[in-house]
Amino acid sequence: MKKILYVFLVLGIFACKETKKEQPDATVATEVIEKPEIKLYTFSGGTVMVNQLELFSQDTTYQGQTKEFADPFYVISHPKGNLMWDAGLPEMLVGQPAYTDPSGAFTVSRQDSVVNQLEKIGMTLADIQYLGLSHTHFDHSGHANALKNATWLVQEVEYDFVTSEETQKNQADIYGAIKELSNVKKLKGDFDVFGDGTVVIKAMPGHTPGHQVLYLNLPETGPVLLSGDLYHLYENREHKRVPIFNFDVAQTLSSMEQFEAFAKEKNATVYLQHQKEDFNKMPKAPEYLK
Repeated sequence: MKKILYVFLVLGIFACKETKKEQPDATVATEVIEKPEIKLYTFSGGTVMVNQLELFSQDTTYQGQTKEFADPFYVISHPKGNLMWDAGLPEMLVGQPAYTDPSGAFTVSRQDSVVNQLEKIGMTLADIQYLGLSHTHFDHSGHANALKNATWLVQEVEYDFVTSEETQKNQADIYGAIKELSNVKKLKGDFDVFGDGTVVIKAMPGHTPGHQVLYLNLPETGPVLLSGDLYHLYENREHKRVPIFNFDVAQTLSSMEQFEAFAKEKNATVYLQHQKEDFNKMPKAPEYLK
């Protein structure tokens, strides 16, 4: 009987020791996962003077009004590569007088080229691995062909739209702005550019068939959303107003709901790309070099 009790006692002590081994050491530090070093550079892709602001609402709210729009493009620097978001107005405008389209709706101008502006942050066109256009309207694809060696990240429906026979025939300038982009990655929805959640393209159709916005999680400022042309004006965001030239009004309104829900979920700062006040808030390239 004593031997049996002794065996049980030894087994009990051994079991306690094994249990203790399985417990985590409270003194071991928890692994800290650092965010990758990401920088957002903001550049001017020109200026758009809207002479007929009523185009930007389904009703007569803006009848007779005008407004000057900013037209930025951006470079996002990530340890795994560089992404350019949007491409401003056509570079043929650089050094030329402001141009008003035949309808009189827009007067556009551009002061500087993409090459000169990239030099301000020590980059060349060859340093840009990825190009993302919020959509393929002329004021967002101006110097796209200059990045023909980059991989164009585009929603498949947008690609099909802009390369269609109808677009090539009836909107040749829109097709011409992207026709030299041969390295194409067609997307079907949201896309995590670098695979770590810090730079994510979000599909938000409606303005065009494959319109998209850009989410950034920046180390210095936190989550940011670049709106593309989902909204052009603060008032349009507040009142959910849709331009009369949007591809699909219902899709636009649905995208607005998704955008606002996502912005709230991430507690993201939203920048409306065409709103001059938002453009002026963002640090410009030379400031990074100080």
